[in-house]
Amino acid sequence: MTISVLLADDHAILRDGLKALLSVSPSITVLADVGDGREAVNLSEKLKPDVAILDISMPGLNGIEATHLLREKCPQTRIIILSMHSSSEHVFRAFQAGATGYLLKESAGGELEAAVRAVHAGRRYLSRALMALDPGAGTGTARASPLDSLSTRERQVLQLVVEGHSSAQIAAVIHLSPKTVETYRGRLMKKLGVSDITGLVRFALKHDLTVR
Repeated sequence: MTISVLLADDHAILRDGLKALLSVSPSITVLADVGDGREAVNLSEKLKPDVAILDISMPGLNGIEATHLLREKCPQTRIIILSMHSSSEHVFRAFQAGATGYLLKESAGGELEAAVRAVHAGRRYLSRALMALDPGAGTGTARASPLDSLSTRERQVLQLVVEGHSSAQIAAVIHLSPKTVETYRGRLMKKLGVSDITGLVRFALKHDLTVR
């Protein structure tokens, strides 16, 4: 099966480089490449690519806003955010908007094809450099099964958090107040030894807790 891809980045040189990387694989086809988010959304509506790779910073319509629109207009298209930012806030915003992958530009050369294949298969993808930043590594406190420390409700909240849902949205799904959801989130983060959303996403990926 051939995977169709649309590229969006305001730097033509980078787009050319990404196309060259993907052209090595005979099972991946780049349908088009564009320089801004709005054009990416409009062209995706026409071409319906399997995967859209969007730069997080683009003129007119940035990658996050373009992701929001694409999830609405082209729900079948999986989205990878391409970014130079490794902060938890940027990662969280990308997944909350509906992206399935987050790829650092510095890692694109070695990870682009793997990221495309992962999101096309319905799996989350987070750059290895971000996965490597494991706050629990080397502490000597790792458990054989960290999930054993979480209650059923905490696991449910974890799943919804890493899928990008807000506390209010989670509260509506599991019929609790947003304040109670925040309490559960804080409790499970403490149990897992993570301090931010990126840490939760890393944990979920390592333990196959996400399906999107």
